[in-house]
Amino acid sequence: MQTYDRRSFLKAAGATSASMALAGRIHALEAPESVLESAQATPIAANDHIQIALIGAGGQGQYDTRIATQVPGVKLVAVADCYNGRLEHCKEVWGSDIQTTRDYSEILARKDIDAVIIGTPDHWHKQASVDAMKAGKDVYCEKPMIHLYSDGPEIIATAQSTGRIIQIGSQRVSSAIYVKAKELLASGAIGELNMVTAHWDRNSAIGAWDYTVPLDASPETCDWPRFLGTAPKIPFNPEQFFQWRKWKAYGSGVAGDLFVHLFSGTHFITGSHGPTRGMATGGLRFWKDGRDVPDVMLGLFDYREGFNLSLRVNFVDGGEESEGLVFTGSEGTLEIAGNSVSVNRVPREKAPGYSIGTFTEAMQKQILAEYEKKYPQRHPEGEPPAGYEKYVAPAGYSDSYDHLRNFFASVRSRQPVVEDAVFGFRAAGAALLSNLSMERGAVVQWDPDAMKLL
Repeated sequence: MQTYDRRSFLKAAGATSASMALAGRIHALEAPESVLESAQATPIAANDHIQIALIGAGGQGQYDTRIATQVPGVKLVAVADCYNGRLEHCKEVWGSDIQTTRDYSEILARKDIDAVIIGTPDHWHKQASVDAMKAGKDVYCEKPMIHLYSDGPEIIATAQSTGRIIQIGSQRVSSAIYVKAKELLASGAIGELNMVTAHWDRNSAIGAWDYTVPLDASPETCDWPRFLGTAPKIPFNPEQFFQWRKWKAYGSGVAGDLFVHLFSGTHFITGSHGPTRGMATGGLRFWKDGRDVPDVMLGLFDYREGFNLSLRVNFVDGGEESEGLVFTGSEGTLEIAGNSVSVNRVPREKAPGYSIGTFTEAMQKQILAEYEKKYPQRHPEGEPPAGYEKYVAPAGYSDSYDHLRNFFASVRSRQPVVEDAVFGFRAAGAALLSNLSMERGAVVQWDPDAMKLL
């Protein structure tokens, strides 16, 4: 995968400017500043690499690590996973000299490891993060940060007491697209925000977590007891081991996997701490393969800032697979789709209009005369016209690269990350309100500041 540092991003953006100019209202985006841009510009000495380990080498864990090792000055030295085949594959990808183990405590005991990437199932996020921070390691933990609400305070407290860096892996928070959307909303581009609608639709087996089970899956090649951890003790089940997102014992369903991205993006763009209450509905409509989480979920959430959030995830979608957010304001809409953000401005008419057709002609003339006196100019000079603008990132742009680059910049500088444990808890806590609402069949109350269920 091609990725961009700031210099190459700006070069690519400049190269696209000429073609973009032809469209008039389509603009090439500039890259957002990293947490410590100067640190990234400094040459990295051979003996000054950040040495990292991967804990949980599934699809997301290996993807994160591939991106992380493209960041200058980052080197992978160890991997922990419960399946032998993944440990062997990591040696194929990153070299036979990396340490591989089923037991991540062996990795945490090493003094030469600076940081870890945690790509485990959700039910291991808290314990792996806490153990790593107590062992003196900085942590990049995949979303959702929590599996249970009790996980959040413990992770936050451990980060505070140990002084370790922890960043949660919702990469939209570092995206150039979302940075631009935040700027546009704050500038008043769409007036006063009143509603956000977001969706994430999939129509494939892999999109619905029906991941391939390797032919050698067995109790000998898979450390099933270690995988289970705090989950209910059941006999070895290869589907649950490799397709764990389909079961609430290990994952958090569509709420924790996908809603949390939409919450993270909404909270980053609006600056909100989260909703005050939420409700959800849905069900298992198509993927009736033994899973115990919905494949369709819809949620509604109230924000005290004066807007509502409507979410939808659909794994039975008959159309294109897509993700997007639409921010609706009093004077237009702002839409994020792929690597672009667009604004459609429709300024509110200052004059209220009139409905006089049922009155006498004399009354109509009288009302019109008064109306023209009161509203002589309905489109004053200088008022910005309605219009459409679109901002596009260069081809190949990766927000995952920016998110991991920002994490490592913070590891070096000890400056705050772009998505700390408090932000991560507020995003995941809001998302998991959906699961609670469906379980209870009721509206669920949430305190976004104290991060507590009410």
